[in-house]
Amino acid sequence: MNPVYIVFGASSSIAAAYIHEIVRANEHAKIISVSRSKLETTYNADIEHFITDYSKQNLAQITDLLKSRELVPHQVVIFNGQLHYENAMPEKKLEELDESYFNSLLNSNTLTPILCLQAIAPLLNHKTPCTITALSARVGSISDNELGGWYSYRASKAALNMLFKTAAIELQRRAKQTRLVLFHPGTTDTHLSKPFQKNVPEGKLFTPEFVASQLFSLLAHPDTLTEIGKPAYIDWQGQPIKW
Repeated sequence: MNPVYIVFGASSSIAAAYIHEIVRANEHAKIISVSRSKLETTYNADIEHFITDYSKQNLAQITDLLKSRELVPHQVVIFNGQLHYENAMPEKKLEELDESYFNSLLNSNTLTPILCLQAIAPLLNHKTPCTITALSARVGSISDNELGGWYSYRASKAALNMLFKTAAIELQRRAKQTRLVLFHPGTTDTHLSKPFQKNVPEGKLFTPEFVASQLFSLLAHPDTLTEIGKPAYIDWQGQPIKW
């Protein structure tokens, strides 16, 4: 049976590069891509795209359709995330905390990924190994926080980490060959990082293609990243990050 890949946030630059990695590695793979907008692709591959608003109800409709086809994912990657928008930027001090910005980041970086995981759960089983990955960030580490600032973004990623750690415990009972991974891509040359790239050391601003290649290579051997029931929290080199 051809492997099934599900890619959420498929319209992002890293996701597009990741889909390219999948196709390059296995032209017979079944790819389910999900995003808010139409996906433009010229790949000669089995790619089926769904447009969603990421509400629980809308994601459940996708789940029901995939379940009716008896599609069981081998790998799921959730690329959704947000750092800034319009004039809303990461906070440098307490006075800059803003309710709208905080809630927006919690929705994009925390709630949306766990709703995607919720939607995938009914498709999992005890027989088929599956790896489910979400983009986290090193700044989501509580023990690694030595600089302060970025209150909302830090909180949203720390909360995502906790949700995945909790979900891994549950999925150990429900789908005992499923592993969860939280991945820090480093600073990648995308819209998300544009306002902050001038401070990035030389050689540390990565292309989406590089990040996608690193992630794809790491996920090819999930058993080396983590054990069942305990999510990996790793950087782009595969190195563990302190919780």
